[in-house]
Amino acid sequence: MIITIANQKGGVGKTTTAVNLAAALALSGKRTLLVDMDPQANSTVSFLDTNGVELSVFDYLEDVDIAFDDVVRSTKMENLELLPASIALAKLEAKMIGEIDGHFRLKDRIEGVSTRYDYIIIDTPPTLGLITINSLVAASHLIIPIQASYFALEGTDDLLETVEKVRSRSNPQLSILGVLITLFDRRIVIARESAAHIRNLFKDRMFKTVISRNVRLEESPAFKESIFTHAPSSRGAGEYRNLAREIMKHG
Repeated sequence: MIITIANQKGGVGKTTTAVNLAAALALSGKRTLLVDMDPQANSTVSFLDTNGVELSVFDYLEDVDIAFDDVVRSTKMENLELLPASIALAKLEAKMIGEIDGHFRLKDRIEGVSTRYDYIIIDTPPTLGLITINSLVAASHLIIPIQASYFALEGTDDLLETVEKVRSRSNPQLSILGVLITLFDRRIVIARESAAHIRNLFKDRMFKTVISRNVRLEESPAFKESIFTHAPSSRGAGEYRNLAREIMKHG
């Protein structure tokens, strides 16, 4: 299963979800690859010192002579490997514009190695540009994280429209695995009302798991760790374990 995590709205917990879902799946014994497709490289920073990254996913997508094994990196976690990003990835969109197969670049490059893994998790930037399109074309499933806030659904229509275009033209197998409420603070009325509105809109597409606002989740990247090594008994760790269980139950 190849899962892209996308929402062009920033600050909704995409990277937090990518990092900790990948870690939770790995802890469950699933061979997992985390692909960092965000030029900010925050997923990469959660596991590696970026100064030590010589080859990144940008190089892998740009140069067909670079092998997957030259780029993929091990992490401290058993069963979890990382295809790291760097700021160079920001140049990829300009290079792909006008290329007839530009939106298939990631799919073509990971197709041959996908059988190595039970799950591939793809983190995306907060845009609907060619990098995100590549990530949707390469995926079998999509998770949409939405923050429980007043502006929660801002831009969601654009994302869903893009998903339908990808389905109709490039990847008819793409399906929405679920919508995930993130950064939820049950003490705040507007958060509870927003969560209820999101559930009412997406109904059976919602994950049962809700990711709460949690300081341990926010600070773990600074220690280059997932929540499971930084604060394994925290609420955030428990919630991402539950999310992983939901996904594994799905298939």
